[in-house]
Amino acid sequence: MSDDEQTPRTAGGTADGRADGTTGGPRPEEIRFFGTTWVDHTGHYALRRAGLAVGSLAAAVAACFVLRFAFQGLQIAETGGLVNGLVIVMFAVCSAIACRKTWEGFQRRPDDPAREDSLRSLKAIGFIGSLLAYSARCLTEAPGEKLRRAEYETALVRYEKRRGSRTGNPAARKKPKRGK
Repeated sequence: MSDDEQTPRTAGGTADGRADGTTGGPRPEEIRFFGTTWVDHTGHYALRRAGLAVGSLAAAVAACFVLRFAFQGLQIAETGGLVNGLVIVMFAVCSAIACRKTWEGFQRRPDDPAREDSLRSLKAIGFIGSLLAYSARCLTEAPGEKLRRAEYETALVRYEKRRGSRTGNPAARKKPKRGK
């Protein structure tokens, strides 16, 4: 991991709210497929949300058909009832866990990123659950918008507080004379 990946990004800046080298304050963090339009809901925001909800739901349905064909392949191979049952249970459990973890990822940052990385293969197996969570979240907001909005507003408040506490150039201040 590089240093940039280890430093948590808050509202498009670094952990302390800096805007990555700019002096204009913190910038909102981009969301995939939405960019920064989630801040003020411009740029066909509602249309994108609807399109992504329908698209991810259609992808989940298509994935179910692919899994059905794979299951039919197991039946043709006559692997037995135990293997067929285990495959069904595995995909159901992995999809449920992936759905839950994906939904939690929209609400808060992971406490332990290493644990999230270890669940990556489980989420890949249960990709249908992730697609369903994404589709459901798109019905109410851009996935992760609430989390990023809270972080962005916190960074703005911190920036304004820091900016408001400054009173000009400290080097230009006159030093008080120490008297006799």
